[in-house]
Amino acid sequence: MKALNTIRLVFPSRSVNEGFARSAVAAFAAQADPTMDELADLKTAVSEAVTNCIVHAYADRIGNVTLTAALYGDGTLRVTVTDKGCGIPDVAKAMEPLFTTGGPERAGLGFAVMTSFTDSLKVYSGPGRGTRVVLEKRLGRR
Repeated sequence: MKALNTIRLVFPSRSVNEGFARSAVAAFAAQADPTMDELADLKTAVSEAVTNCIVHAYADRIGNVTLTAALYGDGTLRVTVTDKGCGIPDVAKAMEPLFTTGGPERAGLGFAVMTSFTDSLKVYSGPGRGTRVVLEKRLGRR
């Protein structure tokens, strides 16, 4: 199915850009007339995906994060967050609740949160190859 509208953003993996990414996706999603709950869920999932790039992918340096969003005729919004960071050696393990490589100050719930606030989550990664997270959320189902 062809997207009705798309955006593409590229920004440095600085923590100040997490809020920018959340807001930009919410503004883009507004054209689908989502509920406030749908917007809150979407913003939370995007926040987690971008934060993972900042904290894990580029832990010791600044790199680019690419965010794309596409809105489809059935109200599905697909958001893809991509980095060219260190990659995830074991995606299945990383998606387990409470697993983290970020130290004791991290809860290890990022992927669990993304899963609970979206209709679909796919993660593609490998060591040294970066990571691509694809989130889908159906909007405007009032």
